[in-house]
Amino acid sequence: MNLRDLVVLLDGSPRDDARLAVALQLARRNDAHLTGLCALELLLPADMPFALGGYPDLWALPKFARQIEDQAKEKASVIEASFRDLLRCEGLRGDWDYETGSLIPAMTHRAYTADLMVVGQHDRDNPGPSVARTLVEDLLMTSGRPLLIIPYAGRFDTIGTNVLVGWTRTRESSRALHDALAVLAPAAKVTVLTVETGRLGSEPESLQTVDVGEHLARHGLEVSAARTVLSGALTPADALLDYASDISADLLVVGGYGHSRTREMIMGGVTRDLLRYMTVPVLMSH
Repeated sequence: MNLRDLVVLLDGSPRDDARLAVALQLARRNDAHLTGLCALELLLPADMPFALGGYPDLWALPKFARQIEDQAKEKASVIEASFRDLLRCEGLRGDWDYETGSLIPAMTHRAYTADLMVVGQHDRDNPGPSVARTLVEDLLMTSGRPLLIIPYAGRFDTIGTNVLVGWTRTRESSRALHDALAVLAPAAKVTVLTVETGRLGSEPESLQTVDVGEHLARHGLEVSAARTVLSGALTPADALLDYASDISADLLVVGGYGHSRTREMIMGGVTRDLLRYMTVPVLMSH
């Protein structure tokens, strides 16, 4: 299945260009419709003590709050104009969506009717409004759609040509793997990696990748299987990112939140660590 309906989330930050470059690349490859999505709450000052979208009547707010809202709308207009210019230059189909309601419900509802949403990793040095700081996690848990998450640093000129799949026999991994098929370039090179905690001489869990490789090969992909064993203080997320760097992967595919989100927040987990430390675009599904 090809991608037909893409959404890219824009907030006027310097990383809009990186997210747009990836979204445009995928839209060109798939002849897809591309929607630029912006939300009022993402454009509010980072230190603003409340979210305008949470109020039923914006005009009942103090005058200074309405001024901030007007400034946000002006910023959104600039982002929209730049986005529409890019669509015209690229000869692509698309439209613009500006949401003024409460952030998480608005973004979730828009994701429901998209094949893929392109979003950005949270940047702790440029945190934005507080409501935006868990946006990726919230969308992952509530939207039921795959997210393509672009790191807050780096440029990504290709996507889906050399892919690393972090594989476990779980629902989340299977979901991410099959969601990723629409993102992969024709005849993409795919490495299916299992990260293990046992000794190298132990019974290889990576035998579970044999059927995955056969399945992907039937899609015309060049597939190889790999296995790595954790040692010392290395975490599964470290192992995935290190391996992605070693093979120059341009996309990492993983299932998100195999454990409960609360457990990952308290005890740590692969999803949380990848969202914090990613160095390569990550396609994640829950």
